Amino acid sequence: MSRRPTVLLALLLLCALAVPARASSSWEWPLGDRRVSGTFDAPETPYGAGHRGIDLPGAVGDTVRSVAPGRVTFAGRVGGVPVVTVTHGAERSTYQPVRASVEVGDAVGAGQPLGRLLGRPSHCVTACLHLGRLRDTTYLDPQDVLAKGGRVHLVDPDGPPPVPPSLGTGELLRPVGGPVTSAFGMRVHPITGVRKLHDGTDIGAPCGTPVRAAAGGVVTSRGAAGGYGNRVVIDHGRFSTAYAHLSRFDVATGERVAAGEVVGRVGRTGYATGCHLHLMLVEGGRPVDPLPHV
Repeated sequence: MSRRPTVLLALLLLCALAVPARASSSWEWPLGDRRVSGTFDAPETPYGAGHRGIDLPGAVGDTVRSVAPGRVTFAGRVGGVPVVTVTHGAERSTYQPVRASVEVGDAVGAGQPLGRLLGRPSHCVTACLHLGRLRDTTYLDPQDVLAKGGRVHLVDPDGPPPVPPSLGTGELLRPVGGPVTSAFGMRVHPITGVRKLHDGTDIGAPCGTPVRAAAGGVVTSRGAAGGYGNRVVIDHGRFSTAYAHLSRFDVATGERVAAGEVVGRVGRTGYATGCHLHLMLVEGGRPVDPLPHV
């Protein structure tokens, strides 16, 4: 038998070994805008100085999404910082500081929400997501596997903060200014201690701050509503919005209001630990996350 096929096979194997191993499958970006404000700097030793990931600037309340399919293997605090870890086969992705909307054991798809970006604790001057990538105990550069293309540029961390990306479609007006203090999704209720769906988004603002209608519609309810405290509900046709924990009403049931019109004032009525607005969006009879529409 000719030795030629054997020699050719050996040469092909040698060529394959000489080619550097390909990086992991492409990761999706965990935030909507593709920007990097802090690059990866591998530590020389396991406990040495370095930057064990990359920083992605965002806005408090931004949805943080899984970079690839996997399973949640950690959702808790590390050194006081809320962290979510997703395992993707041989590698893991980490996200901090994030208020988790998932639990350990949850299977997630690429682009599936993991929680909301927090403003602190953080090493960034403004809100940012610290994205990490590990294989076993070795830190790797997430930028090597993040999907290429789109708008990607570095932001000077010592310069003026960039304009944060929009939180959503702009279909709804933001009823009140202020940070998102508790995002939509599963959480442990701060008063009852029960883990349940947080059916709206909490926006922190001083008591007495005017609350404006997110869209034009008709007031269908105005009054006390149990744990929601003083609440106004507005029907907009295919969906409705609700504004809870108000300290005062500025509209009456049956009244037609325009987008941006004051409907009440921020308060802390009902089950509330401080002054804030609980904003709800109901479509098809079920609550949905309002922020993607704001």
